[in-house]
Amino acid sequence: MLIEIENYFQLEYIVHWILIRKMTMHKKQIKTLANVLKGETAKVSSVTGTDAVTRRLMEMGIVPGEMVRVVKSAPFGDPMEIKVRGYHLALRRNEARMIEIGDAV
Repeated sequence: MLIEIENYFQLEYIVHWILIRKMTMHKKQIKTLANVLKGETAKVSSVTGTDAVTRRLMEMGIVPGEMVRVVKSAPFGDPMEIKVRGYHLALRRNEARMIEIGDAV
């Protein structure tokens, strides 16, 4: 690929674009519970965060290795209902984003 560069600004832009492209190609996409569709089951791989909400999620049974099923979502997607350890739990999307999952089943 041959690019004709007219000025320094154009060169800087092209170098920046190439670097961003390389970084995004190697970045691993992290899947969260917020991305799981209705009816799918997923295995929790980790719960991120250090605040009281994270601790409370783990106290309610959302721990690494546990299977979680998305039952339904509200009309605009927030909150969502999940089933974990035999009981139903309502989570907001921002709380569900703290729960990293493995592959959905």
